[in-house]
Amino acid sequence: MTRARYQQVSLSETPFYHCICRCVRRAFLCGRDHYSGQDYEHRRQWVVERLATLVNVFAIDLCAYAVMSNHYHVVLRVDQARAESWTQREVAEHWMRLFSGPLLVQRWLRDETGEVESLKVLEIVEEWRSRLYDLGWFMRCLNEHLARRANEEDGCKGRFWEGRYKSQALLDEKALLSCMAYVDLNPVRAGMAATPETSDYTSLQQRSRAVQNKSSIEKVPTLLPLVDGEHIESDDSTTICRMRLMDYLELVDATGRALRSDKRGAIDGSAAGILDRLGVDQTVWLENMAPRKQRAPLAIGPLAKVRAFAEATGRRWIAGQKAACALG
Repeated sequence: MTRARYQQVSLSETPFYHCICRCVRRAFLCGRDHYSGQDYEHRRQWVVERLATLVNVFAIDLCAYAVMSNHYHVVLRVDQARAESWTQREVAEHWMRLFSGPLLVQRWLRDETGEVESLKVLEIVEEWRSRLYDLGWFMRCLNEHLARRANEEDGCKGRFWEGRYKSQALLDEKALLSCMAYVDLNPVRAGMAATPETSDYTSLQQRSRAVQNKSSIEKVPTLLPLVDGEHIESDDSTTICRMRLMDYLELVDATGRALRSDKRGAIDGSAAGILDRLGVDQTVWLENMAPRKQRAPLAIGPLAKVRAFAEATGRRWIAGQKAACALG
């Protein structure tokens, strides 16, 4: 039986989640539709711009993204502590960047309400606070916006997305890095780009341009950074993990070359050292990067953490445990 999205998220187990959403039937989110001849390439920027808006509103950080022709991937970190640290006025201001809000709240922000009215406003604001670190609300605000724009442009109505977005819990640092690399290599595997840094509308291209100090005239989302050399051993909540950006770029590049059909199925020597430091088997890493024929497991990480996540989300068992804990 299908479970509600909130039952598939456990912030006590992990704040990191990989989300995927696909268009219905043969509808095109972006790119060129070979059946109709229509070019929807400009819609990629819609996704990126909406992500840029949402990460500045929600207490949810963006770790990685890739915008494909009929689907997109995002890797997100939910920061509940940040949302809970906001004042009630800050919560209202954040929420009302997306929604107008009731007149009562607008009056409260202008200090025009009495004591009884203010108590009602605070109830509303606290509900908004919980939504601002809710994965479901983030995805809803992303997908509904894109669907409305696409349907308006196509002059039609009805469902634009295949169904609810799919989420995957990332239970440790290795699972997180594996998923980020998988997302960043999507255009390369699909034959849309020759190298990761030339993959348009991906987080890796955005990070690569930042390293080169190349400014973009287009609006791009703020990405949760990887650590620099000085803070590699620190446990800093302002960074993704303890891996340096340059190490990550090298790892993704070498993995992408190893996965090409005209290359041998082995990790390049420069990436092998990084994997050794992570304690990840090279063969298992390549298997996790390969295109997935079956549905992705609900959670990835060490077996003990997968079982703890299952218990926390009210399950006795999660399918794909063997594959999910392969990086552990």
